[in-house]
Amino acid sequence: MFLRQLTYLIALDRFRHFSRAAEYCGVSQPALSAAIRQLEHELGVTIVMRNRRVFGLTKEGERVLEWARQSVAALDNLRQEARFAQAVAGGSLSISVVPPAIQIIPHLMENLRAVVPALQLSLTVGPNAQILRDLAEQRTQIGLAYLDQIPAESPFETHCLYAEQLVVIASSRIRLPGRRRCSWQDAAMLPLCLLEPGTRSRQIIDAGFHTAGCEPTVLLETNALELLHAELLAGRMASILPVAAIPARGDMAGPLQTRLLEPCPMSKVGLVRLRQPARTALMARSWEIACGLVLDDVLTL
Repeated sequence: MFLRQLTYLIALDRFRHFSRAAEYCGVSQPALSAAIRQLEHELGVTIVMRNRRVFGLTKEGERVLEWARQSVAALDNLRQEARFAQAVAGGSLSISVVPPAIQIIPHLMENLRAVVPALQLSLTVGPNAQILRDLAEQRTQIGLAYLDQIPAESPFETHCLYAEQLVVIASSRIRLPGRRRCSWQDAAMLPLCLLEPGTRSRQIIDAGFHTAGCEPTVLLETNALELLHAELLAGRMASILPVAAIPARGDMAGPLQTRLLEPCPMSKVGLVRLRQPARTALMARSWEIACGLVLDDVLTL
């Protein structure tokens, strides 16, 4: 059995297509198919169901895939540990983050690179559920996610960084009620651009409007925080965002106004990683640095 066979199997499950998996791995489709068949022969089980139009793995194949992911991840960790032990100030780390917390990442990267200057970072942005799946399947190493979505009995370790506070935000072109605070009823009257319903932040917002018994005026839904910022900065719409997701600069239509949205439950946002019996020095140090983040500049209005 060779490592490349396990790598091919992981790619095949990711793309659910032999040709695309082969292209990703840089080999021909016959070569990839032959490697999978050889793996089946060596293990004495059928991994891939070939008599179906839709790609699928057998039950035995699903178990082999799980062990393949663990084996490939363990070898990657071993390589990193060897580099770290040789005092090479580098390595690679993958981080996944929910959209409302994206502005935390520059602070995290700065702190990480202060200790590991040559650190290679891979960053993905996605919904909470996808981050947890990627952590469980070892596609990513650290998540920045909503902790209230993680069951007590789970394979994850967590560390809370902050409690998320929602605010109504708009340019001076749009009149916001009150001076410091805004009710759900008042927010419902504004032309709103919001994150899409699949995000945890939007689910909290929808629940707030539902509890208040009002229907919001939503003109734009998107999973791109940059687009929401563009609409805010242009003065075309208002939004409801966590404090950590407020645009870092002023807007083209005048200074941004903010109002605390009340009443509003606070959701805990923090770090998540998969429980494992052994940690590389890089992973252990990265987690320690991330847990020590000071976010006053990001979370203060």
